[in-house]
Amino acid sequence: MVAILMALILGVLFAAILIMPRAIKGGNAKVVPPNPTTTKASKLFTKPEVSLHNTRTDCWIIIKDKVYDVTPYVEEHPGGDAILAHAGDDSTEGFYGPQHATRVFDMVDEFYIGDLKQ
Repeated sequence: MVAILMALILGVLFAAILIMPRAIKGGNAKVVPPNPTTTKASKLFTKPEVSLHNTRTDCWIIIKDKVYDVTPYVEEHPGGDAILAHAGDDSTEGFYGPQHATRVFDMVDEFYIGDLKQ
């Protein structure tokens, strides 16, 4: 009986040692980076300012009155040069077209640089 009680106590202690450090460290919690659209101080750009950024090596677009510098993405764009069709201009209609997978809506946040001044 004493051996069973000792085994039970040791089992509970051993389990506590294994479980507690994980609980303290947060276990397998996934760290989610902050959303840049909510953490950056918004800079305002006019439409004429955005229109100056209309090339493959300097490409800004407007989506729903938000300005994005997509220059690093131009060469990776699965639609090829289609991204350049509205470089320096409003790309809202094309962005929400059926050709885009839903992941594009999450990806675009990393390119956010400010808002369109009305």
